[in-house]
Amino acid sequence: MMGVEKRPTPDRGDITSPPNCVIAAKRRINPGNPACPMKPIVLIPARMASTRLPGKPLADIAGIPMIVRVWRQAVAAGVGPVVVAAAEREIVEAIEIAGGRAVLTPPDLPSGSDRIFAALEAIDRAYEHDVVVNLQGDLPALDPAHVRAVVETLAATGADIATLAAEIDEAADYDNPHVVKPVIAWEVMPDRGRALYFTRARAPYGAGPLFHHVGIYAFARAALARFVSLPPSPLEKREKLEQLRALEAGMHIAVARVDSVPLSVDTEDDLQKARAMLALQETP
Repeated sequence: MMGVEKRPTPDRGDITSPPNCVIAAKRRINPGNPACPMKPIVLIPARMASTRLPGKPLADIAGIPMIVRVWRQAVAAGVGPVVVAAAEREIVEAIEIAGGRAVLTPPDLPSGSDRIFAALEAIDRAYEHDVVVNLQGDLPALDPAHVRAVVETLAATGADIATLAAEIDEAADYDNPHVVKPVIAWEVMPDRGRALYFTRARAPYGAGPLFHHVGIYAFARAALARFVSLPPSPLEKREKLEQLRALEAGMHIAVARVDSVPLSVDTEDDLQKARAMLALQETP
């Protein structure tokens, strides 16, 4: 009896079929190659212990917990599976009741990036997903197109990380430290560029538009693994902006321009605005 030919196991540290596709364990995306389709996953970090608004993932907005609203908008984007990376069991339960998937992560992780990485390692040990979207759990009115835009930007540029920015249209926000301003070298005017810096100060100096960072990220999987392995950097600690760690480490952050900034719920006032806005939108 003839033996069955045994095919060699693909080296996950190098390539898989089809040829020239760099897999998730290494680096990463082959821009513009239709034979190497991306396989994104959207992960939403959520924890109850918010400093300014404790319990906000389960805050009721027109009868629906906020984290469920964010999960629904992410699903509507249609870029891949959506999983909530929860610090507490009650968040998991809320998502499962709504028909979604959530994974419990250690409550003491230092950041949302660490939380999504812990969730990713738990649910995708086979490295099926090579792009990881980090979506904040406090964007109940998120436009699903923003999730698609950040994934498309990562694919088009081959960057380590992609994110979004919108032009500031209120002068009061120029000097508002809660409005993070990216300094961008626009490479494909006026829609796409490369982040040079992020700051809470007014920047860049001089005439011209300023931009508001929209904190949605798409990571190449290898870039996320590297990012969470790095210690907090000096500028990150000074500005209190996690993305500066990536820039100080020489990582490429691509930025796409979008038309609007989604409402981020960080305070009780923000929550009341979200309730009023979504109640109005959903009124028959």
